[in-house]
Amino acid sequence: MDIREIASRAKVSTATVSRTLNNIPTVDPRLARRVWKVVNEVGYYPNKLASGLVSGKSRVFGLIVSEITNPFFPEIVQTFENLAVENNYEILLTSTVHDPKRMELSVRRMIERRVDGVAILTFGMEESLIQHLRFRKVPLVFVDVGPDFPGVSNIRINYQSGIRQGVQHLAALGHRQIAFITGPLHLKSAQARRTAFEKSMEEIGLAPELIVEGDHTMEGGMRLLTQLVRSETRPTAVMCSNDMTAIGVMREAYDQGIKVPQDLSLIGFDDIRLAQFIIPPLSTIRMSQTELARIAFESLISETERQAALKGRVDHELDTSLVLRRSTARARTSDVDATAE
Repeated sequence: MDIREIASRAKVSTATVSRTLNNIPTVDPRLARRVWKVVNEVGYYPNKLASGLVSGKSRVFGLIVSEITNPFFPEIVQTFENLAVENNYEILLTSTVHDPKRMELSVRRMIERRVDGVAILTFGMEESLIQHLRFRKVPLVFVDVGPDFPGVSNIRINYQSGIRQGVQHLAALGHRQIAFITGPLHLKSAQARRTAFEKSMEEIGLAPELIVEGDHTMEGGMRLLTQLVRSETRPTAVMCSNDMTAIGVMREAYDQGIKVPQDLSLIGFDDIRLAQFIIPPLSTIRMSQTELARIAFESLISETERQAALKGRVDHELDTSLVLRRSTARARTSDVDATAE
């Protein structure tokens, strides 16, 4: 069954069938109803690949994430896919698991499938791989690291806003020894979060001395809490570069008999869904995954459907904010007095 058979049964031209199936609004509604009646009767499914070859558009967007098992990413994927379905697009999803070779294979798949655009939501990408896509004039969306090229959109995360709120909240509770567990510092996003913490501490007259490098995993959080409590200056509060690290800190605190928040206040970053269900519920810096996915998708749609090429990169900003739950409390009086001495 092809569109010629559909046209014959519906007693319309093949052009009318084609425009109807592609939802072109200029089709006469009476003719469109006849076409859809036949389509539904025979169970016809159009050949999207063939249509793409004719139109030059695949109506497929690529979505590259770091690791699908990380609870930060499923909501991004779901939102991105929902928007794609609403706009008659499909998505080609791939995860890099932080492997440069796998990242290169991901990019190759996107090129081979002739995707209409790619959202690279990995919080880090090699410069050489950017070139692969740029030279093919594929619209691109990045987080934080987008190069200044035409057809590129960059989503800048305002880390400072939420982290400043977190630091000021802990300081208001009497905490002076505030530690920060970073992400892997080869990532620009991890560097940006560390810089935001340092600046926020200095703004209120506290020295950002308790900073240790983590790896954004629960195991890393467990390991680094042990390191921090054994240090000469023991923290009364810990901020983490992501929620997975904070959950690891909370688990290790439980194993060591350290009560959160009575003995140790804790703040994460990301606000993954799991954060509100652990005990105690985790205070965290919200970076909306839904909003991130929406900005990325709408940027690709805008660039794909734009008639005139842009002269340079388009920047968008995503704000962050503190979400208070029950993992922070006032510093113990003895701890505050010890710090004052």
